[in-house]
Amino acid sequence: MTLIEEFLMPGGGTSINTLPKISLHDHLDGGLRPQSIIELADSIGFVLPTTDADALGEWFSDQSNAGSLVEYLKTFDVTTAVMQTREGLSRVAREFVEDLAADGVIYGEIRWAPEQHLARGLTLNEVVEAVQDGIEAGIENVEESGRSIRIGQLITAMRHANRSLEIAELAVRYRFDGVVGFDIAGAEAGFPAGNHRGAFDLLAREFMPVTVHAGEADGLDSIRGALFDGRALRLGHGVRLAEDVTIERQDDDNTFVTLGPVAQWVRDREITLELSPSSNLQTGAVAAWGEELFDHPFDLLYQLGFKVTVNTDNRLMSDTTLTQELALLSDAFGYDLGDLETFQLNAAHAAFLPLEDREELVEAIESGFGDA
Repeated sequence: MTLIEEFLMPGGGTSINTLPKISLHDHLDGGLRPQSIIELADSIGFVLPTTDADALGEWFSDQSNAGSLVEYLKTFDVTTAVMQTREGLSRVAREFVEDLAADGVIYGEIRWAPEQHLARGLTLNEVVEAVQDGIEAGIENVEESGRSIRIGQLITAMRHANRSLEIAELAVRYRFDGVVGFDIAGAEAGFPAGNHRGAFDLLAREFMPVTVHAGEADGLDSIRGALFDGRALRLGHGVRLAEDVTIERQDDDNTFVTLGPVAQWVRDREITLELSPSSNLQTGAVAAWGEELFDHPFDLLYQLGFKVTVNTDNRLMSDTTLTQELALLSDAFGYDLGDLETFQLNAAHAAFLPLEDREELVEAIESGFGDA
């Protein structure tokens, strides 16, 4: 199992690792263990940049720091290559769950695109079932270690492709066999959510929850499309919503802002933002605000009352964990345990689960932070 670096809260010494967490935005093909990639690649004859696990991890991190979403996404050519068999998919899913649990995650939604895992002859049904087998094996291993975790699949369609209706049907088909929702991902600019209106119409008729990648590599029009065409309950990243926030003036104690119509709608309807701080820096999503974490509009959105959550996006590419993301934000903005608890409660309330299950998550978070 992957070793997780320990992070302590400033001053108080509370371990962030042990706090209960919710992970809403975490890609299956972005969370592989380097050693597993090496072993799976060897089994299928796929050539890697290096066969040393530490060096391979560094390669992914270096490749992902280009400041471009397009370049960032190229690293997935390697990870998806070793996820084309039942064995590969199940192993990656099992280890993914184990690593989430080791990071203190009590509920995680794993998003992935089945259409990208058919190169060796598997069907859409078979890849979903293989991933679910791995998830269940991971949950069992976590329980045997004395902990617990709950996991749901977010079935993702690629926005530059034309299979979204078929993938939406797949999500609906497995909604009682591990699937909790639907997403579209991939190259954002030039591929609006409106291109997939047929899929979103089906999902609306079937009352299937939807999150949409928007406001990462494109701006407000993409977010509008996610809300209007996609009927998104959450925004994948959504960080460029801050483009619709105008800072009018500032003094020593206050910042006075005006919200545009999109930002106003998202805040007033409490549409959750799945923010991923380190990833947003790597892909250039926050370049308009700066190049350091302190420049990220996360805190601006939080202080204005938006439902912000903290996520990893791709743990391998960003060389991060959910614990580390929380620690980085605490250092950058001076957050305390109360703030970190708020982020987890926001995520619990936004989980694609029935109300009663979300209430259980809320209770677990409040209990865990209360004991900290």
